[in-house]
Amino acid sequence: MKRVFLIVLDSVGIGEMPDAKDYGDEGSNTLLSCTRSSRYFLPNMERLGIGAIDGVRDWYPERKGEQKEGGSGEVLKPAGYSGAVGRLAEASKGKDTTTGHWEIAGLVSKTPMPLFPEGFPRELLDEFERRTGRGTLCNRPYSGTDAIRDFGEEHMKTGALIVYTSADSVFQVAAHESVVPIQELYEICETARELCTGKFAVGRVIARPFEGEAGSFRRTERRHDFSLVPPKDTMLDELLAHGKEVLAVGKINDIFAGKGIGEFMRTSGNADGIDKTIAYMKRKFEGLCFTNLVDYDMLYGHRNDVDGYAEALTYFDSRLPELLALLGEEDILMITADHGCDPATPSTDHSREYVPLVMAGGPIKAGTNIGTKETFADIGATILDYFGLKGKISGESFLKEICVSHIL
Repeated sequence: MKRVFLIVLDSVGIGEMPDAKDYGDEGSNTLLSCTRSSRYFLPNMERLGIGAIDGVRDWYPERKGEQKEGGSGEVLKPAGYSGAVGRLAEASKGKDTTTGHWEIAGLVSKTPMPLFPEGFPRELLDEFERRTGRGTLCNRPYSGTDAIRDFGEEHMKTGALIVYTSADSVFQVAAHESVVPIQELYEICETARELCTGKFAVGRVIARPFEGEAGSFRRTERRHDFSLVPPKDTMLDELLAHGKEVLAVGKINDIFAGKGIGEFMRTSGNADGIDKTIAYMKRKFEGLCFTNLVDYDMLYGHRNDVDGYAEALTYFDSRLPELLALLGEEDILMITADHGCDPATPSTDHSREYVPLVMAGGPIKAGTNIGTKETFADIGATILDYFGLKGKISGESFLKEICVSHIL
């Protein structure tokens, strides 16, 4: 019974790509920034080989006898690691969540999704306001927490919706739950999704509910993403079509608009995402469990919180032994990312970075480095190959590079 557990650490990039300057991201390196925090401690990922990845090994810190609570204090060098590792470049045009995840699943986006650095045009907002019966506030690129701070009070007085975007292809709608009930907010975002097509076809429409009083507004956990439907079949569709299960944890179902997903569980944060992944690991199935852990990006990267980001990575590392212990003989664990979001740069937006790939499990050849691959889509191709499938997706399988011979 073969199973693959694919975990995306949302925005954990490992260094700028050669075209980073085209995106305004020169000098970005999300993981490097986190290693400089006193709250960063990843002994389990280090044992699997994260410090041996191309580029990373040039700057990754060695642990020379330092002792932290729960740590062993040994020197953790790139040599002698127990997993398989690699570095992946993004072939798609973009640096957003939807583009990154679609590419992981084998769909390379050669045309970037539309951006609105000056806000959305009136022709779109006028129709949105007509359809929803509510006015709009803000309408420009904005930090989500700043948007509810600066416009929340006016929203509560008028009922107008806080509409904003970012450097990503998103149409975000924030509303206080006492002013716009959550189901109405979801219906409003479904309307926005219907309108955001053609030249307005943003990757995601995002419902951003919040609560609290002026001066202390806070987002709730009932965020919901309304994504474009992938224009082509992905690795997920191929798996389902061939009788394999596709289980989604976190916002994976939203990112793919349900296409190719067999069953899903939403989450309230990284801890819940890990718990729900573990619940699936304890279940018998053949196929893929695809998890997104969003806190790195949403709570820390976009808020330039280096220590918080580092602490979140440390928390994942502390839970990693639980995941490894539940792997069966034919199970593969893949840990990767979808883009960067360097919390130490002035920008609060995503960054155009390489992403890591760290793999473990019975079929994995220990101490394997697959180098740098040209596209995230190689992950999808490799997963299909593991199940004896090909599919009409982008990417090349690296299965023979990472698997012990008797598995092939």
